[in-house]
Amino acid sequence: MDAMTKMWVSFVGIGLMAIAAALITFARLKTKGIVKFVLSLVAFILLVLGFVYGLFSII
Repeated sequence: MDAMTKMWVSFVGIGLMAIAAALITFARLKTKGIVKFVLSLVAFILLVLGFVYGLFSII
């Protein structure tokens, strides 16, 4: 993979992690019950995907 593609993959990973952080903050401050659980689950999935993209950009 060339350097520019690695850069864009790492940007996607960083973006997913930022979205996950914003989503979990929103879920904890503004929601309750099942909505909070669903938003937290989505944020966790985004965080894991961001981590995978970050690792993929290193390799």
